[in-house]
Amino acid sequence: MGKGWKGAKDFVGLEEVTKVEFLVMMFAEALGTFLLVLIGCASCITWSVNDPPTVMHIAFTFGLAVASLAHVLGPVSGCHVNPAVTIGLLVSGNCSFLKAICYIVCQCCGAIAGSAVLKALIPESPIHGLGATALAPRITYGQGVFIEAIVTFLLLLVVHAVTDPKRTDTKGWAPLAIGLTITVAHMAAVPVTGSSMNPARTLGPAVILGQWYNLWVYWVGPILGAAVAGGLYKMAFRRKKEDDEASYDF
Repeated sequence: MGKGWKGAKDFVGLEEVTKVEFLVMMFAEALGTFLLVLIGCASCITWSVNDPPTVMHIAFTFGLAVASLAHVLGPVSGCHVNPAVTIGLLVSGNCSFLKAICYIVCQCCGAIAGSAVLKALIPESPIHGLGATALAPRITYGQGVFIEAIVTFLLLLVVHAVTDPKRTDTKGWAPLAIGLTITVAHMAAVPVTGSSMNPARTLGPAVILGQWYNLWVYWVGPILGAAVAGGLYKMAFRRKKEDDEASYDF
């Protein structure tokens, strides 16, 4: 009875979110997502129709941006900066329910703010855009969801592996490993779906541009992939001991 009650309290996380330090954690998530969307989406802008950004350019910008942010914000909030990451960690038991809700709200607000600032900083032009994600021609909704699920599934497997407290072989490599995973996924999926892997990253430009077409694909796909990865890692890949608690903190 006592153990079940403690488990329920840990899942809800009321005590955690009522601490003053949690305000700093929420600010870190909002700031991190703000910077990720601002810098990452800036790399997607087409300044000249004859010289559009390359897939490698975009991939390395997003990957290195996350790796850089992880070094700064990892010890503060875990540097999720992605609702899919937060949900994946919720499924695996490494994030409480209330913490996940608060994080996702902050991430979405940060992403919208990042897109708004980016729009304010660049001149008006029909070719610039704001790095909004879109399905490639002839890609169906189902294919888009599946591709986004796959790349996010890979990301969450890596996130869980490199932050597993029992994996001493990966200690200190989390920011680089996660950044490279995002880079690889972008190289594969940018031409197909834009490789969002992050519902907030897609939400930001969509809100500022007022373009909601296909937005649901970039929520359903990443969340589905993240949830499956979180459940799989918890059940199959993580060694279980009663006194062990995994953490996303770097």
